[in-house]
Amino acid sequence: MWLKPEEVLLKNALKLWVTQKSSCYFILQRRRGHGEGGGRLTGRLVGALDAVLDSNARVAPFRILLQVPGSQVYSPIACGELLSGSDVYWAIATGATLEEINQHWDWLEQNLLHTLSVFDNKDDIASFVKGKVKALIAEETSSRLAEQEEEPEKFREALVKFEARFNFPEAEKLVTYYSCCCWKGRVPRQGWLYLSINHLCFYSFFLGKELKLVVPWVDIQKLERTSNVFLTDTIRITTQNKERDFSMFLNLDEVFKIMEQLADVTLRRLLDNEVFDLDPDLQEPSQITKRDLEARAQNEFFRAFFRLPRQERLHAVVDCSLWTPFSRCHTVGRMFASDRYVCFASKEDGCCNVILPLREVVSIEKMEDTSLLPNPIIISIRSKMAFQFIELKDRESLVEGLLVRLKQVHANRPVHYDTSQDEDMTSPVFHSTSMCSDHKFGDLEMVSSQNSEESDKEKSPRLHPEALISVFQQAGSQSPDSRMHFHLQSREQIKISLWNDHFVEYGRTVCMFRTEKIRKLVAMGIPESLRGKLWLLFSDAVTDLASHPGYYGNLVEESMGKCCLVTEEIERDLHRSLPEHPAFQNETGIAALRRVLTAYAHRNPKIGYCQSMNILTSVLLLYAKEEEAFWLLVAVCERMLPDYFNHRVIGAQVDQSVFEELIKEHLPELAEHMNDLSALASISLSWFLTLFLSIMPLESAVSVVDCFFYDGIKAIFQLGLAVLEANAQGLCSSKDDGQALMVLSRFLDHVKNEDSPGPPIGSHHAFFADDQEPYPGTDIADLIRDSYEKFGDQSVEQIEHLRCKHRIRVLQGHEDTTKQNVLRVVIPEVSILPEDLEELYDLFKAQSLHVSHREHMMSCYWEQPRPMAPRHDPSRPYAEQYRIDARQFAHLFQLVSPWTCGAHTEILAERTFRLLDDNMDHLIEFKAFVSCLDVMYNGEMNEKIKLLYRLHIPPALTENDRDSQSPLKNPLLSTSRPLVFGKSNGDATDYQKQLKQMIKDLAKEKDKTEKELPKMSQREFIQFCKTLYSMFHEDPEENDLYQAIATVTTLLLQIGEVGQRSSSSGSCSQECGEELQASALFPEQDSVFADASPGRTTQDSQTFPEEAEGDWTVSLEHILASLLTEQSLVNFFEKPLDIKSKLENAKINQYSLKTLEMSRQSQPELKLGNL
Repeated sequence: MWLKPEEVLLKNALKLWVTQKSSCYFILQRRRGHGEGGGRLTGRLVGALDAVLDSNARVAPFRILLQVPGSQVYSPIACGELLSGSDVYWAIATGATLEEINQHWDWLEQNLLHTLSVFDNKDDIASFVKGKVKALIAEETSSRLAEQEEEPEKFREALVKFEARFNFPEAEKLVTYYSCCCWKGRVPRQGWLYLSINHLCFYSFFLGKELKLVVPWVDIQKLERTSNVFLTDTIRITTQNKERDFSMFLNLDEVFKIMEQLADVTLRRLLDNEVFDLDPDLQEPSQITKRDLEARAQNEFFRAFFRLPRQERLHAVVDCSLWTPFSRCHTVGRMFASDRYVCFASKEDGCCNVILPLREVVSIEKMEDTSLLPNPIIISIRSKMAFQFIELKDRESLVEGLLVRLKQVHANRPVHYDTSQDEDMTSPVFHSTSMCSDHKFGDLEMVSSQNSEESDKEKSPRLHPEALISVFQQAGSQSPDSRMHFHLQSREQIKISLWNDHFVEYGRTVCMFRTEKIRKLVAMGIPESLRGKLWLLFSDAVTDLASHPGYYGNLVEESMGKCCLVTEEIERDLHRSLPEHPAFQNETGIAALRRVLTAYAHRNPKIGYCQSMNILTSVLLLYAKEEEAFWLLVAVCERMLPDYFNHRVIGAQVDQSVFEELIKEHLPELAEHMNDLSALASISLSWFLTLFLSIMPLESAVSVVDCFFYDGIKAIFQLGLAVLEANAQGLCSSKDDGQALMVLSRFLDHVKNEDSPGPPIGSHHAFFADDQEPYPGTDIADLIRDSYEKFGDQSVEQIEHLRCKHRIRVLQGHEDTTKQNVLRVVIPEVSILPEDLEELYDLFKAQSLHVSHREHMMSCYWEQPRPMAPRHDPSRPYAEQYRIDARQFAHLFQLVSPWTCGAHTEILAERTFRLLDDNMDHLIEFKAFVSCLDVMYNGEMNEKIKLLYRLHIPPALTENDRDSQSPLKNPLLSTSRPLVFGKSNGDATDYQKQLKQMIKDLAKEKDKTEKELPKMSQREFIQFCKTLYSMFHEDPEENDLYQAIATVTTLLLQIGEVGQRSSSSGSCSQECGEELQASALFPEQDSVFADASPGRTTQDSQTFPEEAEGDWTVSLEHILASLLTEQSLVNFFEKPLDIKSKLENAKINQYSLKTLEMSRQSQPELKLGNL
């Protein structure tokens, strides 16, 4: 183990150690007397000395030294022999066995050996190695503590450092931390990597230099393991602009899996809302721990491996052995116990798998523990088979948990057993008993009791009672060549006989032993009479069918007759579904297809209806009864092809990306020739969405579906690779994507099924006319066999890992597409530079996502979660996908707006938000935000004043405005003093004529099509002035601006009073109102503009008593005209503003603003939660 570096002095110790390995920096040594066969006298003496020493004083037999060339100091890193000329070293690690010390040596070679060459200073090498080893010791200690204690002291210390160093809000939970190096060019920076629920953070303080790095998970576009010149294995984080490498982890595999899980969880929670609601593991991000992530990864593997429902939760995974009667021995593997299943998977891939739904289980019993059968249990199922498991650790608690869940399953779904027949465990009877029917798989067909049939007819009389192919194949069953027809029927009977033999030996229910033998039978092609029933078994749709009696009939009753967008899409596609097959040239087949698709859309409105579902459902109806076809569709859409049939078909795109990587791995020559593999991916998308049904003849494609139901998506991946390999030469010689498409389409159109007993069905997707030259056909059985032999080595675990890796890239690709589409719409309408708009979009998106996460965590403190409007909705148009609320807008306003008004900024931001919120849903979009910001930065003076004006009238300014209690809300300031504009030289200038003409011009030039803004009241005008005063604070021309705005304010106050008096007099008609206002503003002997005495002003005030006056108002034209009279104000509003510096500061300060907001908002809510 690694030891804390400690200086040790040993003299004449060279003869006690023997060098085993050496390099330019490290030496591995063995202590004499250990590992020697005969041994010399020295070795025997050393061995005897070690043997008589107390156990606490004994020396470990192996160690490693650090050798710095040219230095007189050597450091043992994991125990061995001192070099000549030195008797001082640091003990850093010990090894009790050669295997242990070799692990340390290998780690040093892979992570440190090449790195040390970049240091010029020898002391730096020693410091770096010692620091690294200390960090490894700390990490080992924390790992051991974490296993023993929920919140170990070391983790608490790391949490304190994390909070102090990065200043995140308290809700930003630290998940785990690791010691590692972050590479900056060719130089590694030793430090600590902190992984929290939303961020990847790195901190280093090395050689007097501090480095802080914060990368939000949502910004990561690629997460991969790679290597560079110095290190064989590193973790590379790729964001939009940078790549960062992290290395020298004690356990890189563990770190990468945790990082992959965190990135996947965060991206799916924030960006993939359609799936987020379906995954309960993502619902509580604030509660995520390292153990939770590891459990989640194991859960996802379990569900993917056995293709079980997403809601299935794993409770236990134990090593055990299962008695396999076909091999007459116990097979080593693992048992997986979940909510409603007990599953087994052999350690040897494909050797034996078993799925036991608890609803099929009759009893779970412990047997007597013997030396031959240690810790055995017997699980008996309803088809009178029993499964014996042995070598189960902690058997008592395992059985107790299984019995509790078994009782719960039977309580939720009561089971009635058929005891009328006494059949042994090899009887060809398939029990799938439910409350209202007893289905048996006997004599190769599903038989229902008469009572059950009558009950079903009463409940759903319109449902088609049998598979369509059994009704509609007779029309085309007469073959012109009777010999060929007889030959095909004979081959079909042989297949049936093989399957019957297999059922006898391996079982015929959903609980059958699934081995390599059954995979070979599936690859040969399932007999048509068994196809639908085996699809039900392989997909476990039979369990759903038996567990939900009457469910489908009720759905049909509820959904039929309703008209909506989904039903219109379904109706449009009904007659495009296998139009070449006679079953869908008839209203019977069309009606059954309509009912299944409509019922599923009603069951799962998140998916509703997607194109390609019609083709898949048509084939399911051919081989299965209507209700069975419905549950097969459920299994495909919700379990076997997750995320395929939703708004953005994320799952299909992820698998296309995985397929590209598999092409590079298995067909490198083709990948090298096809520079852009995305072209192949676009061609192959239909392969995955329709399981080859839309591009192969039907009789061939159903064999692909056979393999899919048994092996899942792996079968489609390997068949796709086999198709590409078969056409590699043609693809390499193709000149463009169109020619490549023709090559693949022609090949797939000529894939034949020589064993199909029915007549060939014409392909509506054929690209080629019959009169072209003959094309050699390929038998589907040969193609499937090649796919298994050449590309069948991909495991479920590898595919799930690739899916997780590529899901990040696909989701970020969607985000980039959204961003580019939004910018393309916004750029022509604003004057902000495109690169600045990109940064603004990133800030806006970050705030929007932060809102969603923050509100979720805040709602955790309330007894009942508060309703939240969706901030990110991928189903909306691009420009409306991200939206922010008032609080988040205030943060963005403070970060990027040029109109900062000190304490008044937040109030101005609230008014701006109310102005932009046209539809009153309390959310605004990016386009509205940027348009407002563009006026502030690039608008002309009149546009800026107009915006400010609108911010101080309704709806922006409300009666309940936070600043409404200002003392200025009361009667206005006195306007008794005369208005005189003073120049710096002391001369006075009368602006009466100039103002009069300006108001007339503005009135004439007003755009008649534009709605006239309402006039501003006393209270609104005072708020307007207050905002202007706040905006001038800390401006270099602050004093001049204050003097100018005081002058303009006085002028406008007097204009408002004159207008008030004229309004109350009512002596002029509307036609002459404008002229009257101008004459009222500027009478030749008006005391407002003359050198009037206070007495005269008082006289005027008495002439217009307050109670007789009308409403005090000023218009936008008045304000603009008055502001134009002061050059300092004109300069302020027309000076160029730099948005780039604001954006740079915003990127730095956005986290601190979030921290302040979180702390401010969380405290009162916490108090409320504790009441």
